[in-house]
Amino acid sequence: MTAWIFLTLAILSEVSATMSLRAAVNGSRRWYIVVVIGYVVSFVLLSGALANGMPLGVAYGIWSAVGVALIAVLGRVIFREPLTVVMSFGIVLIVGGVLLVETGSAH
Repeated sequence: MTAWIFLTLAILSEVSATMSLRAAVNGSRRWYIVVVIGYVVSFVLLSGALANGMPLGVAYGIWSAVGVALIAVLGRVIFREPLTVVMSFGIVLIVGGVLLVETGSAH
């Protein structure tokens, strides 16, 4: 259970850093501080998930898939970026693929 907590926090940190990167490009350069801290914290937390027994393929797959999905949705909501039907289908495929990897690794 601890590995999942680490992974969830790693995802939230990475998404925050990526959204801050977008804010830094379009606004104040002070957002770059949040970007650097967010990515460093995210990798530290991801390593915590791995140290607590989560397989690398599962951890990285979920981390990246959930990150892509959240960033696409938040980009639409916050920055009014496009989120087309094709993009949404791609997100569903990514999440489905990660679920297959995760269920395939459970022995």
